[in-house]
Amino acid sequence: MRRKKLVAAVISGMLVFSYTPGAFAKEVVSQTIKQTSYVKYVVEAGDSLWKLSQRYGVTVDSLRQLNGLNSDMLYVGQHLLIKQMQNTGEYFTHIIQSGDTPWLLSQRFDVSLDQLLAINGMNQYTVLYVGQSIKIPKLVGSKDAAGESGQYQDYIVKSGDTPWLLSQRFGIDLSEFLRINNLNEASILYIGQTLRIPFTNNVQPIEPIEPTEPTEQPQGTEPYITYITHTVQHNDSAWNLSVDYGIPMFELLKVNNISENDTLYDGQKLTIPVHHVPIQPTVDSKHGELLDWWTAAQYVWPTDTKATVIDFNTGKSWRVQRSYGAFHADVEPVTAQDAATMKSVWGGWSWVTRPVIVVVNGHRIAASASAMPHSIEKIGASNGVSGHFDIHFLNSRRHKDNQLSPEHQEAVHTAAGK
Repeated sequence: MRRKKLVAAVISGMLVFSYTPGAFAKEVVSQTIKQTSYVKYVVEAGDSLWKLSQRYGVTVDSLRQLNGLNSDMLYVGQHLLIKQMQNTGEYFTHIIQSGDTPWLLSQRFDVSLDQLLAINGMNQYTVLYVGQSIKIPKLVGSKDAAGESGQYQDYIVKSGDTPWLLSQRFGIDLSEFLRINNLNEASILYIGQTLRIPFTNNVQPIEPIEPTEPTEQPQGTEPYITYITHTVQHNDSAWNLSVDYGIPMFELLKVNNISENDTLYDGQKLTIPVHHVPIQPTVDSKHGELLDWWTAAQYVWPTDTKATVIDFNTGKSWRVQRSYGAFHADVEPVTAQDAATMKSVWGGWSWVTRPVIVVVNGHRIAASASAMPHSIEKIGASNGVSGHFDIHFLNSRRHKDNQLSPEHQEAVHTAAGK
């Protein structure tokens, strides 16, 4: 891979550089930055904050803050500072688990991708295999060199665990749990993965378990259905129950051999189908699961449920709610900031389709989105847009004519790497 230009050297200890908010500095400002080094980087064509964050193992937010940026726009020749922790010369050993990649490990352990590859004699094309031992450099100020071990206990991920479920189980704020483990809402947990749980008044020490070999997360199983019984209560309706149980209303009606004109009565017993959709294998960590809309995706992402959408090409993400949609998902940005992020990806509201990944209920689903607000809405004016947007999945159809959209289907397959 052609190396980007690195200008003049790594600076450590006492760092003197020019810096003003919003641009690379014009006046000399003296700052003492202990045990931290910085690289001065010159932006080239094709660079983005997201790509630089991946390469150097830092967050996009830290790049923005360090360089006083008010937007994600970069221009060729622009100078950026990129923070790099100093290597202590020590390392610890990590046993590769299913799903590990060099970049994911660099993010998890707060080291740059270049440092991780160098200490292990690897390059960007190296394939890791389960059970392999690799070295993780200990960096001054990093999580594993900061002496925080006394404040945390280890937890080994089990089948069915998700960040939200674990945060609820241990009484930890979800955002704090994600920060401690260097995760985000799009992260997938793997069986055998080690997470850090902070000791709090709500958390009892986890009983030690005998170490076992990491097992593969069960994947590839076909979706299946089980059934439960619901006893109708006052004010229940077929529509409300379908939303509550995350199934289409027509399916609820069909299973119970009733029509939408039938009146439900208190105490009536209804059969509720429960759809189980196992996580499917993906091409790699960047691509999503290719889930059929009719048998899987619509049940993973039921109406009134929020999800994170990641633009496949830029890595930008925003939150949405599925508000409506039978043939595909009709969604709305949750907040005005989410709408602004979405608009920035397309460069304005547009019907152009883009491949995206939808992260919801433990799944990362290959999908396709357009960005033109239209028709009905549920959230209202608080998100800064009027109307909803379309997100399509494998075999989903247009509402206007019940036909496949070739553009959306092509983008779905791109997001799946197919």
